[in-house]
Amino acid sequence: MLVRSIYRVLLAGLLMVAAAPLWAAEKLNVLFVVSDDLCPRLGCYGDPLVKSPNIDRLAARGVRFERAYCQFPLCNPSRASFLTGLRPDSTGVFENSTQFRKNVPDHVTLPQTFQKAGYFVARVGKLYHYGVPAQIGTDGLDDPPSWQERINPRGRDKDDEDKIFTLNPKAEGPARFGGTLSWLAADGEDSEQTDAKSAVAAIKLMEQHRDKPFFIACGFFRPHTPYVAPKKWFEMYPLDKIKLPILAANYKEGVPEPAFLSSKKEQENISDELRKQAIQAYHASTSFMDAQVGQLLDGLDRLKLADKTIVVFFSDHGYHLYEHGLWQKMSLFENSARVPLLISVPGSKQAGKSSRRPVELIDLHPTLAELCGLKTHTPLDGKSLKPLLDDPNAAWDKPALTQVTRGTPTMTNAPPTKPSIVGRSIRTERFRYTEWNSGDKGTELYDHDSDPGELKNLANDAAHAATVAAMRKELRSRYKLKD
Repeated sequence: MLVRSIYRVLLAGLLMVAAAPLWAAEKLNVLFVVSDDLCPRLGCYGDPLVKSPNIDRLAARGVRFERAYCQFPLCNPSRASFLTGLRPDSTGVFENSTQFRKNVPDHVTLPQTFQKAGYFVARVGKLYHYGVPAQIGTDGLDDPPSWQERINPRGRDKDDEDKIFTLNPKAEGPARFGGTLSWLAADGEDSEQTDAKSAVAAIKLMEQHRDKPFFIACGFFRPHTPYVAPKKWFEMYPLDKIKLPILAANYKEGVPEPAFLSSKKEQENISDELRKQAIQAYHASTSFMDAQVGQLLDGLDRLKLADKTIVVFFSDHGYHLYEHGLWQKMSLFENSARVPLLISVPGSKQAGKSSRRPVELIDLHPTLAELCGLKTHTPLDGKSLKPLLDDPNAAWDKPALTQVTRGTPTMTNAPPTKPSIVGRSIRTERFRYTEWNSGDKGTELYDHDSDPGELKNLANDAAHAATVAAMRKELRSRYKLKD
């Protein structure tokens, strides 16, 4: 009898010891990958030219969101928004110089949510805002409480700035490279570039902390201007294969003037040859960045972490490549507001599927918390995407909101000013509706069923008056505006 009792105690002890690592293994890791200035010009989003085999590989493992939107199409406001889970109206960040803690000092950010749950939390590269390329290799406008470890790689792309072609060679500060069209087909190897160094550093962190749940964020700088990548990536995109968007002679007709105020003078009258070179360079830097995503995925596989790591890939906002005659960001057209978003969850039965529901980057904070079984500690503006990860076609009643300002500086070194115009946009599955200064400076309505390029503004069309009234009501309710 005594022997049996001892045996049972020993057996129970062994079971408890064996159960501990199983419990730990069930706690999912997160690899949070952010690209900079990337629009959904990717193979997995149907682009026939752009080569993105590694991002496509991730899409095959997860759910691809066809209609994902940033909350503000500028680096700092967008990043402060998705890393807090708050809208720009809540963070009070509308330009590139304000650190969000000034306005919401006690908010618990997405990485802090994981810290509080016992995760190892680190970032490599650009997560919160950095001026590019000026602040590469620094902490930029980082939030130190968000991370237990911070790594700021610096590569040859930063050191070779004197070789970069720019439309604004006489400008000083951010306007010379990051704030305009600029590019370089670089000498040397991929491994010498900042983003490649970031991928290596992130893999090293995963290896060092593989035995404890981790949240590791890896922020790539490309394809943000200057578009820098080794020459071989440029050679993938011959200029004769690049087609420019076709603009009607009256393409601005019927569209409010503020819609085009993101345009920069030096970009407006360049030759078609230069336009093609800019697009070539953008695609080259996109494909180079894709190769670094491949490094991360290969690292997960090599470390045998893929089956217990959620992988998220997205961009801070979209990008214009001469659509609507515009370049870069800061518009409320689909090109600037829409982003690629892929979420891969181990064991998901929805791998390789897509969702057409409109979703927002502020949804990432509650989504990852729910997927990992974590408690959030301060109010959030987003909504968990778990229902759409379980069923990409599930009912979804939330539109996506994107806002922008006019009259506020976009450069990192410029002090904030009060905006002269505020644009607010709402995107449902079918329509985009936009108001400038609550409609006083104009309104826009686009029907994506018949006009995915947003080329015909229907806001003043009497046949769509009921839609405009309904969308206006929804916009004002969602933005909590008073008439």
